[in-house]
Amino acid sequence: MTHPLTIGPHAVVPPVVLAPMAGITNAPFRTLCREFSGGKGLFVSEMITTRALVERNEKTMQLIRFDASERPRSLQLYGVDPATVGKAVRMIAEEDLADHIDLNFGCPVPKVTRKGGGSALPFKRNLLRAILREAVTGAGDLPVTMKMRKGIDDDHITYLDAGRIAVEEGVTAIALHGRTAAQHYGGTADWDAIARLKEHVPEIPVLGNGDIWSAEDALRMVRETGCDGVVVGRGCLGRPWLFADLVAAFEGRDDFRRPDLREVADVMVRHATLLGEWLGDEARGVIDFRKHVAWYLKGFAVGSEMRKRLAVTSSLAELRAGLDELDLGQGWPAGADGPRGRTSGNNRVVLPDGWLKDPYDCAGVSEDAELDTSGG
Repeated sequence: MTHPLTIGPHAVVPPVVLAPMAGITNAPFRTLCREFSGGKGLFVSEMITTRALVERNEKTMQLIRFDASERPRSLQLYGVDPATVGKAVRMIAEEDLADHIDLNFGCPVPKVTRKGGGSALPFKRNLLRAILREAVTGAGDLPVTMKMRKGIDDDHITYLDAGRIAVEEGVTAIALHGRTAAQHYGGTADWDAIARLKEHVPEIPVLGNGDIWSAEDALRMVRETGCDGVVVGRGCLGRPWLFADLVAAFEGRDDFRRPDLREVADVMVRHATLLGEWLGDEARGVIDFRKHVAWYLKGFAVGSEMRKRLAVTSSLAELRAGLDELDLGQGWPAGADGPRGRTSGNNRVVLPDGWLKDPYDCAGVSEDAELDTSGG
């Protein structure tokens, strides 16, 4: 890497970013990933809807609480209305709620795109520009970045136009997920698009996202695309130690972690414990942890009945007892580094009526597009 990655005043060394994932990248998971990275890299919050933030929704105010050790505090916003985005960003700046703001234009789920939000929004060039202008103006000295996809589908590709608009409006860096909204998380990410965006907007850092399952994948993406850094999403599900590998890889070391099942079990209990402390209730923490069980155990020889049992535990003692019944001496399984999480692809993108008629007309985005949902 010839230039270190900087996001405004913040140096991100190594150039590794945890992608926002709804219900996943809360403070406990960020803590776990940061522990493995030795505090290196950038770890972004779950996606926060601007309307909920402006209205000081109780759940949203909890989601934006950062641990005292989190620096810089990185918060991702989702919004469709320039005025509301502007209000949210000014609130963050004036009340010192974060050190960096990322805007989400990558979410492909139907209940968001149906309202013109997420990965549907960059098709409306003037609306995108208006949102970015409000955000950058309202942020003051805080850096504003954005995450997006290639476009709606192969016939409606928007990322090069969106990248140019971002540069013109003062966005600090762009992350590109090399898939369209129609692909969701299926197929193979188009790393060539990341390279094209880097050539198209040489003025600011471009980060690549999509199909980084190992540290070797991250180095290969940088090498093949010339991107300035990587954004890791599904690759760290059940693998928070991937951040230790990423740090090692970018520092030129190859001492990658291959934990045995005993180590994995200890991390699982630590993760569930942190969730309980964060939620203020052990049972709620363990219940919230259930979704992670299959990801952590992927590739290990664990029977289906035991997997089911571990996925319905509701206390730390029950979780630990179940894990202790496993053959904890199992080494790292071959083939455990592949895809995890949602992989569906080739979906028809649900859009507002007439959305694709005019890429510059802003009409049709309603306030209720601001739903509390996933990442991108």
